[in-house]
Amino acid sequence: MKLSDFDYHLPEHLIAQRPLPQRGASCMLVVDPANHCFSDRNFTDIDEFLLPGDLLVLNDTKVVPARLYGHKSSGGRVEVLVERIIDDQHLLAQVRSSKSPKPGHRLILEDGIRCIMLRREDDFFVLHQGSEKTWLDLLEQYGHIPLPPYIQRDDEAEDRQRYQTVFARYPGAVAAPTAGLHFDQSKLDQLLASGVNIAYVTLHVGAGTFQPLRVDNIAEHVIHAERVRVSQQLCDAVERTHDSGKRVIAVGTTVVRSLEAAAASGGIKPFDGDSRLFITPGYSFKVVEAMITNFHLPQSTLLMLVCAFAGRQLMLDAYLHAVEQKYRFFSYGDAMYISSRALENPADF
Repeated sequence: MKLSDFDYHLPEHLIAQRPLPQRGASCMLVVDPANHCFSDRNFTDIDEFLLPGDLLVLNDTKVVPARLYGHKSSGGRVEVLVERIIDDQHLLAQVRSSKSPKPGHRLILEDGIRCIMLRREDDFFVLHQGSEKTWLDLLEQYGHIPLPPYIQRDDEAEDRQRYQTVFARYPGAVAAPTAGLHFDQSKLDQLLASGVNIAYVTLHVGAGTFQPLRVDNIAEHVIHAERVRVSQQLCDAVERTHDSGKRVIAVGTTVVRSLEAAAASGGIKPFDGDSRLFITPGYSFKVVEAMITNFHLPQSTLLMLVCAFAGRQLMLDAYLHAVEQKYRFFSYGDAMYISSRALENPADF
């Protein structure tokens, strides 16, 4: 399939620049692949679609303040966006400057971090710092919340809380699993009280999630690697859910990729490592029966995933409807609930 098969027109004013005052105040487009239709609801209605015994799976990664500003020792300005913390002294990052730093070049970031560029790895740079503090400590002290490039403003104090899920636990992401941003604790408590089960995966979202595809034939694209952890406890919960005839509902594309990566060889098994699973139309889903997601960028790998799940034409029709109804798009935008997987009919894609 071609990259242009996943395009749609989005007026710039529909890109949400700030979160709504309340987490659960978003609109929600409900997509029904079985009947090839969709309807307009509010996210507060989500409990109407989740049944006792269903398993709701969330991503408990925590966004770190992963953007740093500074200069090279020679004086040129630099901007660093962390892709991944390798260990306490090393990280992988994008570095923007008038001239790319070379191995051995020193960087001074936020007037409190001194580091050396050790080497390049494809589009990324390995940076080393030798202080008594860890990279995570330094980022928490000096870093900025790495708002996506389509949010046209600097990060603010509010973003430390709102560009983070209420269930975030394990630091490591540089982009939020945004479908989870709609949940507040009261909604999670309400779902538990109604008999919905809740479990967690951990996928540390990397900055590569925003990188555009550079090939026309999507089969030639190599997706960025992301760190995934799926526990034995979660695998057992998935099997119990399926054995009882209930559904596994993924909150976000990160959860879909995590669960499907853990089931790549058949039945779901514990997984702890890097995944490059690229889900496109024609993929046979093994674990997830329904999903909650946000609206995704045109021609993005995330849009391809939801098209694989719900059917490309239905999804493009739903996006056109969302534009006409002035839904809010992307990270701080509105939600979508996809009630089931599409029938595995090639014509549907």
